[in-house]
Amino acid sequence: MKRLRRRRPSLSDESGLTLIEMLVAALMSVIIVGASCAMLINAVKSQPGLSRKAENVTTARYQLERVVREIRRAVKVETATPTEIQLLTRTQKTACGGSTKASPNVQRPQCRVTYRCSVATCTRTEATEGGLPVGTASVALTGLQSAEVFCFVPSTEADPSKCGPPRSGEGPPTYVGMDLQVKNPEGPGLLTISDGATLRTETFG
Repeated sequence: MKRLRRRRPSLSDESGLTLIEMLVAALMSVIIVGASCAMLINAVKSQPGLSRKAENVTTARYQLERVVREIRRAVKVETATPTEIQLLTRTQKTACGGSTKASPNVQRPQCRVTYRCSVATCTRTEATEGGLPVGTASVALTGLQSAEVFCFVPSTEADPSKCGPPRSGEGPPTYVGMDLQVKNPEGPGLLTISDGATLRTETFG
């Protein structure tokens, strides 16, 4: 009995968790786990939209770069509207409208290349320097949400001057800008991919 009495004070001093403390700790754990699960679920749900957005941007940039390269090789812009452009340029083929790629050491033919855009696509057609159409029209740009793709410097009357202040009567355009508006899979609004190039003759000049 004496031993038990001696040990009793030490046992009574030992601390522990009360029922209220345990309930508070459990509630905090539930809140933390719930918040983590909500963040994980939101990330999983948004991943498909982000993937489609990245795919749309990559496709638009790839298509845009192909057209810009051809604009950069051009020596003259003969038709200049927001929905259509006609370039006098040298293609990478052995003949206008042909399918055989020319050797770098061979003089390439000078052709008239026309891009015509609608709300959904832009088509590309080739003609000889004299204007005789050759080959068939091919789709150059897809997934567009606006047909107004091109802008020019100096600006034309039909151009809304997206490339800069309007400057008419100063000769043919020497710079061509492009704005591709594609669908935004994450919600409302559009994704705009922009680029442009100065014509080769202006660069050399």
